[in-house]
Amino acid sequence: MAPGLLSLKGVPMHQIRQAAVAGTFYPGQKAALSQTLHDLLGEVPRAPEDQRAQPKALIVPHAGYVYSGSTAAQAFALLVPWRTLIHRVVLLGPVHRVPVRGLALPGATAFATPLGPVPIDRAGVAAITGLAQVVTSAAAHALEHALEVQLPFLQTVLDDFTLLPLAVGDATPDEVAEVLQAVWGGPETLIVISSDLSHFLSYAQAQAVDRQSVQTLLALRPGLTHHQACGATPVNGFLLAARRHHLRPQLLALRNSGDTAGDRQRVVGYASVAFHEAPPADAPPAAGAIPADAGGTLLPLARAAIAQALGLPAPAATGAPLAPWLQTPAACFVTLTHQGQLRGCIGSLQAHRAVGADVQANAVAAALRDPRFAPLRADELAGIEIEVSLLSAPEPMSFSNEADALAQLRPGVDGLILEHGAQRSTFLPQVWSQLPRPAEFLAQLKRKAGLPGDFWADGVRLSRYTVRHWTEAARPENAT
Repeated sequence: MAPGLLSLKGVPMHQIRQAAVAGTFYPGQKAALSQTLHDLLGEVPRAPEDQRAQPKALIVPHAGYVYSGSTAAQAFALLVPWRTLIHRVVLLGPVHRVPVRGLALPGATAFATPLGPVPIDRAGVAAITGLAQVVTSAAAHALEHALEVQLPFLQTVLDDFTLLPLAVGDATPDEVAEVLQAVWGGPETLIVISSDLSHFLSYAQAQAVDRQSVQTLLALRPGLTHHQACGATPVNGFLLAARRHHLRPQLLALRNSGDTAGDRQRVVGYASVAFHEAPPADAPPAAGAIPADAGGTLLPLARAAIAQALGLPAPAATGAPLAPWLQTPAACFVTLTHQGQLRGCIGSLQAHRAVGADVQANAVAAALRDPRFAPLRADELAGIEIEVSLLSAPEPMSFSNEADALAQLRPGVDGLILEHGAQRSTFLPQVWSQLPRPAEFLAQLKRKAGLPGDFWADGVRLSRYTVRHWTEAARPENAT
C-alpha cells in the first residue's frame, strides 16, 4: 500500500475516497493535524455543556485552516457536549472542479483523512438514491476540498459517526431541501453545509457584502447568489428546509481572510452559523430556564454573599434559594451604587458556571475587588443598592468602519464589548442612560479599555449583547 493511503478491513481500496488536500489545506500528518485542531478548538471559549441547545445544523467555511479554521472552530466546538449523541453527519458542499447536475454521492464506502477513515452512511444513501436529483459521481468528489476539510474537525469533536457526503452542483433549492428532508432524522443527525462567502473583493467591500449575506442567512431567506457565497446552492436549499422546520439561527463568527492570514486587497469571506430546533409553541419552559422574577432570588443572594464576605450576619434571603434554575449556567454582572453613584461593578461576559454561583462571586468581587474603588466597608453595606444583570450570549458585529459600527448600535438595548489586541472593555445597556449618543458611548468605552476616545484601527472588534436586570429598591442609610 502506498504511504498515506488508508483502507478498511475487507474493503477494496478503490471504494475509499482518499484525502485529496491533506498537506495543503490542512496538515497532512496525523500528529500535526491533531495539534492544529486542538489549538483551533482551544481558542473557542469553553462554555458548560448545557449552556446551549444541541445544534441541528451548521454552516461553516472551507478554506485552508490558516485562513478559515478559526471561524469553523467556533461552530464545531458547539458539538463537544453532544459527541456521543450525534451518530450521523449529512454534509453538503459545492463542487469546485467537476460540474454535476443535482447532488452527487461519491460511490465510496468511506472517506479517509490523516485521522482515519469515516464510514459512509449506507442507510442514508439508500434513503435518497431513488430521488431523481441524486446521482453518483466519484469524479465530483475525488479532488473536492469543500467536504474534506470539515472531516478532521468532525473526527475531533464527535465519537463514532457515519457520513452522508453530497457534492452539490446544478440544483434548485427545492431539490436540495427534498434530499435533506429524506435524511433529516432526529438528534442523532447533524447537517453541515460547507460554504465560504464573497470572493476576491477588497476588505471593506467584503465586509459590506458579507454582512448583507449573513442577514439573509439569519432571516432564513433562500436568496443568496454565487457572488455572495460559493455554496449558495446547498445553502439556499438548506435555508428552505430550515424555514419549514422552524430552525433558529445563531451567528457565531463573521470574518474574512484579511482578518486571519491574507492581505486586504482581495479577500474571501467566512461565517459560522448554528441552527437550533425551536421547542413547540405549547412546550413548557425548560427545567433550567431562569424565570422572569429571578431577581427576587438573585438580589438577596448577592447581598448575603457580600455580608458574609464582610463578616456580617447574612440577611434573611427571600425567593427560592434552592431552586433548580440556580444551577443553570449564565453570565451576569453585579453593580453596586451608593446614592446613585457607582460603587463597584464586576461580572462575567461568558457563561462558565451556575448562575447562583456567578452572582455570589461577582457580588463579592464588585464589593471588594473592583480596582476603581476602595473595598466596601461593613458599615457601608446598608446604604448600597444592588443590581443584577443577566447577559445574553455576545454576538460579533460586522462593520466596514467606525461610522458603520455606530450606525448599527441600538441605544438603550445593546451592551457592547470592545476588543483590540489584549485590551477589552464593556458597557452594560444601562450605561446608555448616561451616554445616550452612540459616538459618545463608544468613545467612553474606548477610554475604559485604555485607548484614546478617537482611536480606531482595522483590528477593533465589537460584540453586543442584551440583558435582563433587576434592582433593589433604594435603601436608606439606616436600613437594616
